[in-house]
Amino acid sequence: MNQWDERFSSKEYVYGTKPNVFLEEQLPLLEPGTILFACEGEGRNAVFAASLGWNVSAFDGSIEGQKKALKLAEEKGVTIDYRIGDATEIEYPAESFDCIVFIYAHFPANIRAGIHQKALGWLKPGGILIMEAFNPEQLPRTSGGPKDITMLYTPEMLMQDFEDVEDISISLESVTLDEGPLHQGKAEVIRMIAKK
Repeated sequence: MNQWDERFSSKEYVYGTKPNVFLEEQLPLLEPGTILFACEGEGRNAVFAASLGWNVSAFDGSIEGQKKALKLAEEKGVTIDYRIGDATEIEYPAESFDCIVFIYAHFPANIRAGIHQKALGWLKPGGILIMEAFNPEQLPRTSGGPKDITMLYTPEMLMQDFEDVEDISISLESVTLDEGPLHQGKAEVIRMIAKK
């Protein structure tokens, strides 16, 4: 069993069932269309998007996460297309999404840029990419995130990974997380909105 299956195998939703706050602010500003959630875990963000009328696709490497996501979707009366796959291997048709979302999807340095580039290829011209992740200031905090500084994101990293986009806005924020038992308390995040 991989670490994520282990983490998601509890009955409880370890990151809660409510959407990420940044996503909750940003998504209603867009016209619903096709949307992809990368590394979607237990499905809280995908289910939220579906409730707003988006046509939702999602993927994750965890079967336990998928089970909980589909259960949550059923409880909320929405449908999501949730595939099991590794971010380095999964494929979607080019230019098939109006929006792609990465919420706390942290990758090792050697594969990060490749995954981000691949995702850009799946985005339609004019499409929007939404991201929230932890920045290096998060390292000493206990509110979540990898304990490997190379997996925490800086504005420079994201500017480089997404250098081909038409428009990009990146901010570093101090927030108080309240997302299930594993994301609680003060946190240092990086937020990005990019337009292809």
